[in-house]
Amino acid sequence: MAFHSLSVAWCAGLSRRQVAAACLAVLACGAAPVWASEGMGAPLSIHDAIAAAWRTDPVRAELETNQDSADARAKAAQSWFAGGPTLTGDYYDDRISGSNHGYITWQGGVSVPLWLPGQGTATENVAKAEAKTATVRLDVERMSVAVRVVDATGAAIMAMRRQTAALATVAALRRIEDDVQRAGHVGEIAVSDQQAVEAQLAQARNEADMAAEEIETTASQLRTLTGLPGVPDITQADEHWLALTRANDARWVEDVDPRVRATHQAVIAAQNQMKLARKSFMPNPEIGVDAIDQGQYDSPWDTQVGVNLRVPLPSAVTNTPQESAARDRMAAATRQEIEARRAVRNEMAQVRAHLVAATGSLSNSRVEASSMLRRADGMERSWRVGETPLIEALRARMDAYRALLDLNRAEIAWHAAIIRMGIATGTIP
Repeated sequence: MAFHSLSVAWCAGLSRRQVAAACLAVLACGAAPVWASEGMGAPLSIHDAIAAAWRTDPVRAELETNQDSADARAKAAQSWFAGGPTLTGDYYDDRISGSNHGYITWQGGVSVPLWLPGQGTATENVAKAEAKTATVRLDVERMSVAVRVVDATGAAIMAMRRQTAALATVAALRRIEDDVQRAGHVGEIAVSDQQAVEAQLAQARNEADMAAEEIETTASQLRTLTGLPGVPDITQADEHWLALTRANDARWVEDVDPRVRATHQAVIAAQNQMKLARKSFMPNPEIGVDAIDQGQYDSPWDTQVGVNLRVPLPSAVTNTPQESAARDRMAAATRQEIEARRAVRNEMAQVRAHLVAATGSLSNSRVEASSMLRRADGMERSWRVGETPLIEALRARMDAYRALLDLNRAEIAWHAAIIRMGIATGTIP
């Protein structure tokens, strides 16, 4: 992985001798493969990285709990009664009032709330719809995790390639510095040229140090995300991956997108909530059994058993807020589905445009990097024979470094764009 930018340079048109020289230059600077020096392990596949990040994602556990809770509510709604039984008890004694005639009355009862017509089924349907919503939200979160893994991987690989390019530039500038110092000892070069070389070398070393810091930062972020020490290999994503996606079927992509499905399921849950609000047009009636025991001069009819019925009447004070809340939820869910479809449609257009732009940028960057690297080598040879000022050779070398960075950045963006297309279509090979 540390020398991957050199392989890119080889693909850009460098000769085998130039690539070998660059590799030796980096090795001379003490650059070991990054995953070895940083303890990052061997490269992973993007599938392994996404699966590992998904296993350690804290949001997943929360959504799974939400799903289990909704399933439990749906099961509870299958009860015969709308709630638990209510126990009542009363005790009356005339001794408390001071008369003490032996009037003692015990009264107790048990009652249960009844479902209104269709209310139990509506309650169960709401809970089932919310369980399905939680299931789809799991797919949304998994999609988000996959995107974060791809972004973090691209940043980590770019940091490693930046260090490799910086170390190769340092090696080239050290060669120039050695020649300048030898020429300076015999008075064949100006002090200003020596200072220019020292300044450019210091700048290149600073770039390498900054890249090393970026490697540590991005590797830590990736390790925290996946829980694994490796760096996923996103370079396996190529044109063959694109052929396996259905990116051209825009309507299909929109319908299968987890964000659209989640918002659509939320609309279904809101519809069921509306039905439940209409079925709950009044408080639940209660029916039960009461028993009374009266101690009145040993009367033979002191114990009585009967049935009680409690029917609260409908009231706009309680019904209107429930129906209003259900309508508000329905309106919000409908708006969110429309916005989600628009967002997915726009995102797919952006992903396609980004993929086209990344493809063109990669092609142009290859030409640029190949030309700039050859130009830097030619300017250095021209300086050694006295045909070109040293400052021009130094500027050409730094231009080649920036061109190589652009090439690596374009290549990573191209591979990442292909994977993002696969994530968006739900068809990662």
